[in-house]
Amino acid sequence: MDITQSLKSYFGFDDFRAGQQQTIEQLLSGHSSLAIFPTGSGKSLCYQLAALHLPNLTLVVSPLLALMKDQLAFLDSKGIPAASIDSTLTYDEYQNVVSSLKSGTTKILMVSVERFKNERFRQLIKSIPISMLVVDEAHCISEWGHNFRPDYLKLPSYAHDLNISLTLLLTATATKQVKQDMANRFNIRSDHIVQTGFYRQNLELSVIPCSESEKHAQLLAAVKQQVGAGIVYVTLQHTTEQISAFLKQNGINSCAYHAGIKHEQRSSIQQDYMEGKIDVVVATIAFGMGVDKSDIRFVIHYDLPKSIENYSQEIGRAGRDGHPSRCITLANLDSVTVLENFVYCDTPEPESIAYVLGAINEEQLNGVWEVQLHRLSTASNIKQLPLKTLLVQLELAGIIQASYSYFADIKFKFIQSQQAILDMFDGERKTFLEIIFRYSSGKRIWFEPDFDAISGQSGSDRKRILTALEYLADKQLIIIESKQITDVYKVDAVALNNAGLTQTLAEYFESTEVKEVNRIARLIAFFGSNKCLTWQLSDYFDDQQAPQHCGHCSVCSGHIAKLALSKSVTWPSDNIISSAVQELQQYLRSKTGQEISLITACRFLAGMTVPVFGRHKVKSLSGFGICQMLPYIEIKTKVFQLLNKGA
Repeated sequence: MDITQSLKSYFGFDDFRAGQQQTIEQLLSGHSSLAIFPTGSGKSLCYQLAALHLPNLTLVVSPLLALMKDQLAFLDSKGIPAASIDSTLTYDEYQNVVSSLKSGTTKILMVSVERFKNERFRQLIKSIPISMLVVDEAHCISEWGHNFRPDYLKLPSYAHDLNISLTLLLTATATKQVKQDMANRFNIRSDHIVQTGFYRQNLELSVIPCSESEKHAQLLAAVKQQVGAGIVYVTLQHTTEQISAFLKQNGINSCAYHAGIKHEQRSSIQQDYMEGKIDVVVATIAFGMGVDKSDIRFVIHYDLPKSIENYSQEIGRAGRDGHPSRCITLANLDSVTVLENFVYCDTPEPESIAYVLGAINEEQLNGVWEVQLHRLSTASNIKQLPLKTLLVQLELAGIIQASYSYFADIKFKFIQSQQAILDMFDGERKTFLEIIFRYSSGKRIWFEPDFDAISGQSGSDRKRILTALEYLADKQLIIIESKQITDVYKVDAVALNNAGLTQTLAEYFESTEVKEVNRIARLIAFFGSNKCLTWQLSDYFDDQQAPQHCGHCSVCSGHIAKLALSKSVTWPSDNIISSAVQELQQYLRSKTGQEISLITACRFLAGMTVPVFGRHKVKSLSGFGICQMLPYIEIKTKVFQLLNKGA
């Protein structure tokens, strides 16, 4: 069956969309490819159809569980055998997936990038031949991208280790720089980059300048002018509840959605929205990925989006059926400080970087370092995402090398009795299992293996012990549960003790900070520009085919947005600021025995959230966030002046 026949028989389409056929033919000819299609333009079909024509498994790395579940439901409806391995699987479901993978029944397996850290998964996947690696939302691999995820940097090495020679990268948002970065990491030739036009004629883009006090009225008017389903995007979780309640009070069938809502409730809201039982979802960026609803008639940004890339993704959810749809931004400069603070909050302090390097030096034993990310994040006062980035940078510099990960806490329970299991084996294997059972402590049901004791008695390493337990689990003789993932690294002690390493890493994060703040500045310039909004978007994403005057955006209609602050922001008095900093110093000194840094004081005043604040409930102090509407750079200048004056 050729790919055109597959398109018809499996998917019910007579013709390919732009770029799909070229991408699939490249893959089936053995050429790794990068496909850049607008949101809703059929990127997923490229790997779904190609997988049917490849001999072995297609392994898909996807950033969101909800996205995976939607894709699996779609594939199931088309009769394409697919599965995922994720944290929601029951024991029986996991065993069924493993069985189908080993038998070759499953054609597509979907996982998160974090799954590669799981030693059980790596042992499984290495035993299965893989035809193609697919990286969805592949811009996450680029440090120049807007959603950079450090674990994605390891995907090229994972592909190499698994002997996967064919790769497909998929994204909707890639600037020229990000595009080249992605291609270079996977050795994708320029003639195998497939980019379709970014321009969508059916979307009407509008920027409405308004103060915060006017936003409710502007939002209500905008929603009432629309017919059909819509999404209202806001920045903060609590704002979703407030705005949804406001819309309900005014007769709009709306619902709030954010990451703080329980998974089951989020799934229910999304399903009701898909079925037309909810007209408007008021959401943070947690809503959207995997929402394949073709008749969304409007997307309204109540708050400014995080970046042009986020904006393009979010408005891309409107009008996928090709019918006219409106994309409205209610804009002022009030939230710029909030957006910038998210950036500044993620930049590790030099002292925190030095702490991590010191911890590696002190904790490594014979060139091997074991770490649990959550504990190191708390101890170093670096948030988990930038901490992951720090560790990846150390890997890329050759200072540490990821060896494997294991679960610090592993326990098992018997389905069959110990004696019944032992009776199934003889010789050395039976003796080995006897040692495992003897040195596994537990209370009635669950038992925890003492790996050191078992190794000492048997001479076998942790890997063999785990393999034995996995074998028993595969045979449904025991059930295994695991948690507290521990990453194991090899350490180059000489490179680690480079005197300038802390400064080099600090400069890297500072350059990233500048880049992200500039991204926000570019966003503000975009919304306030006198050039066609649609053309600007297309040009930003390296699409030169869009008209310079679309005729259906607010600029082309003669409405150029002049953005301003709703009201002037005033500083607390110097005495109030100084008192707040002194209160923080005394409080944290009593908790930690250490003095706080200038940056910690500034983050406290700006209302930022960092691990040390959460651990010691710093938010309860009266001075927390008293300067949160003021620019962080100005807060740093002010605090520096006050502290020096006090000295």
